[in-house]
Amino acid sequence: MLLVYTHKITPRVNYIFKHFFVRILQIPVVFTTKVDEFVAHNGPKITYCKSPLGSEFFIRSHDLLFEQGINDIDINILNWDDVPCFFPAGEASSIPFDIFAASFYLISRYEEYLPHVQDIHERFPVEESIAFKNNFLEQPLVDIWAYKFLELLKEKFPTYNYKKRTFKLISTIDVDTAFAYKHKGVVRSLGGYLLDIVGFKFVNFWHRLSAHLNLRKDPYDTFSELLKFKKEHNITTLFFFLIGDYTTFDKNISFNNSKFKSLIKSVADYAKIGLHPSYFAFKNIEKLKKEKLRLENITNTPIVFSRQHYLRLSIPETYQNLIDLDILEDYTMGYAKRVGFRASTCTPFYFYDLDFEIKTPLKIIPFAFMDVTLKDYMELSNKESLEEILKLKEEVQKVNGTFVSLFHNETLSENERWQGWTSIYKQMLS
Repeated sequence: MLLVYTHKITPRVNYIFKHFFVRILQIPVVFTTKVDEFVAHNGPKITYCKSPLGSEFFIRSHDLLFEQGINDIDINILNWDDVPCFFPAGEASSIPFDIFAASFYLISRYEEYLPHVQDIHERFPVEESIAFKNNFLEQPLVDIWAYKFLELLKEKFPTYNYKKRTFKLISTIDVDTAFAYKHKGVVRSLGGYLLDIVGFKFVNFWHRLSAHLNLRKDPYDTFSELLKFKKEHNITTLFFFLIGDYTTFDKNISFNNSKFKSLIKSVADYAKIGLHPSYFAFKNIEKLKKEKLRLENITNTPIVFSRQHYLRLSIPETYQNLIDLDILEDYTMGYAKRVGFRASTCTPFYFYDLDFEIKTPLKIIPFAFMDVTLKDYMELSNKESLEEILKLKEEVQKVNGTFVSLFHNETLSENERWQGWTSIYKQMLS
């Protein structure tokens, strides 16, 4: 057990210390505001306040964890050895910055509450983030800080029995379009044939016809392969089904389609199913509730995790709506345009609502990359994409974190657009 002396135990202090020590470093932590209790403690202990009590392990505190609400904060990037950091703590501090305030700033997504220009999908742009601006987006910085801090703790308290967490890999699959050609209804199917003819896409016309005549499998129907890989590699695989009404941005087949329902039920027999809220549901709790009920009626089980379509995330509104509908886990924490760690951590964490100054029951599981990001936004080749994936995976392995990938069912279709990506997926799992 680690004892922390601080002059005031606030919700922010309690939240970030529990995440930092309990979830990342596996060290139980308790707090005290009494000097005599701190002095009498024989185990590992640190002081977190403005000035040290003596010669103990001391971190000089920034004001952030003792404030309420949102303030515009000046941030200057420093270096802790070869690692970027901010919120300098002065020479008396055992490390050169307030590691806890900095971690809270990143994990709470404090910067997303500040005024910013949204992108065309009303999202917080990656270019606005401190991580992107200072070139540490592809590092789980909070976890790196924690492990550097752990080495100092081991030097100071070498007899304590430190535990070690294990690396985890979670494969997540977004099902935006369950089938490329089949089960789309007469009007959409005829429209597809017409577009193929007008666009002289005769190969596509033949593939569409072959799928409709059951001469070949629909290319997006890769679910059996994904489940086979899940079994072979013994990995957690989660499927997020888009089940909203048809719109410009939501083009899955109808939730009433019997084949679509059968698909969802069959996948649910072997893997966990989550909700992929539609494009216009990210601030609309009624639409979100309707879609959640649709999926629950198909699976006959409560739906407790989600990922927003188009990664549309408006903090805190989207998360507040998910909490109101008893969603326990969300997997939206990442960027569409760049790979990396949006909250600068590869450790699942609970959403801290800065509007109400409380730790909520909603667990946020950040992902490291999305297939479309590598291929379309970053315009990488297959070789470069695989290298980027393995580099991110290695970063997570260094800190024994949770590596979460985001693929789509169509990515394994081996059609012209995604040729070679089945191999990339398999090599990521190896």
